[in-house]
Amino acid sequence: MQLVALNLFHAALPWLQRGLWPSMDDSWKRMFVLALPWTEKVLRPVIVYLFLLLGLRLAGKRELAQLNPADLVVLLMLSNTVQNAIIGEDNSVTGGIIGASALLLVNYVFVRALRHNKRLSRLLEGRPDVLVRDGVIQRERLEQELITKAELTVAAHKQGIGSLRDVEKCVLEPTGTITFIERKPTQDTSRHEELVGMLGKLMEEVSVLRGMQPAAVPVRAGHGDDAAPKG
Repeated sequence: MQLVALNLFHAALPWLQRGLWPSMDDSWKRMFVLALPWTEKVLRPVIVYLFLLLGLRLAGKRELAQLNPADLVVLLMLSNTVQNAIIGEDNSVTGGIIGASALLLVNYVFVRALRHNKRLSRLLEGRPDVLVRDGVIQRERLEQELITKAELTVAAHKQGIGSLRDVEKCVLEPTGTITFIERKPTQDTSRHEELVGMLGKLMEEVSVLRGMQPAAVPVRAGHGDDAAPKG
């Protein structure tokens, strides 16, 4: 019996070597062997990275603010659109690691350059825009950033501000964040409101006291015990 099993194993060994090991070799090749030159795997993500930076800069800060569903759809579609341009015809793990490493490296260099060069930072990131000042909407800035009053009002409501008139300053940051600074009453205004409140409470108390006072009974002259004697 053992001899039969041994003969069967020797007979199947060439088949196993031809059928199993080549498939494993192909799997390893698909996973780790590059289908493109490594220089191309480095250049592809770097070029797409720089293009997206320039494109978002030209499109304006409102794309990053995502004030309506269309802005969100654009950002989501951008990631799918440039995916093939980044990976090309290579789906290997090695290619993905090389591309990711190139992106991290170029982003690190870019951030360091912006930190030490303010002129380059203003050129690529832009400057903050004041959209509301002392409750007054800066319509020219809204038109430049393609932001409507309704979108700005919704952004204010999200931060707990009921009206744009209550905003001292609203700034669209270079990162796309909209910052609201709510108006704070001055000391004179606070004192005036306090005095008005105290005066209102005092008038309410006076009204209550007048309602509790009994009505006076008129007394006719010449009647009753208290009438004055005739001379």
